[in-house]
Amino acid sequence: MRIGVLAIQGDVREHRRHLERLGIDAPEVRAPQHLDGLAGLIMPGGESSTIGMLMSESGLLDALGQRIRAGFPVYGTCAGMILLANRVEGARGPFPAWLAGLDITVARNAYGRQVQSFEADIPVAELGPEPVRVVFIRAPKVLSHGPGVRVLGSLDGEPVLVEQGALLASSFHPELTDDLRIHRYFADKVRQSQEAAAVASAGP
Repeated sequence: MRIGVLAIQGDVREHRRHLERLGIDAPEVRAPQHLDGLAGLIMPGGESSTIGMLMSESGLLDALGQRIRAGFPVYGTCAGMILLANRVEGARGPFPAWLAGLDITVARNAYGRQVQSFEADIPVAELGPEPVRVVFIRAPKVLSHGPGVRVLGSLDGEPVLVEQGALLASSFHPELTDDLRIHRYFADKVRQSQEAAAVASAGP
């Protein structure tokens, strides 16, 4: 199984290291052709508008959007969550919805500036009884979500880890700790997607 990591901005090396520790090949993705042969993709943090524009210029945005609509698994962290969101709000009003695959409304940088970064422990029942230690850096906040979105983890009653179908998104950076559980959870989603596709292609 190969899960790519979008290599435009953010903690590309850290995400790749976590996947490789799980025994998963994790090539870097910068162009549409780099999606070929991948079973899933992780989109790291960074500046969402810059990442979106660069993806659009290379054709990667359209190529990835088509795959997402076909059920391709993607995990977006921080800016990656913003890129997946259907609706994005900010201080100057709405921002572009780049991939629009996840039925959430997010506010950019809602957890504060870089100097206000912090760590927290959040419970995630699907990952076991031990809370997950996570890092928030200029993190987006989920303002609302549709009925098809499942909240996996919350901070002070607000969603910070959500999923919908094959998509997973978090406001925080799991790659900045040694805990592999969220990456393993996404890898399991990718495997399930592969199995479902295999069954569908086999027919009755």
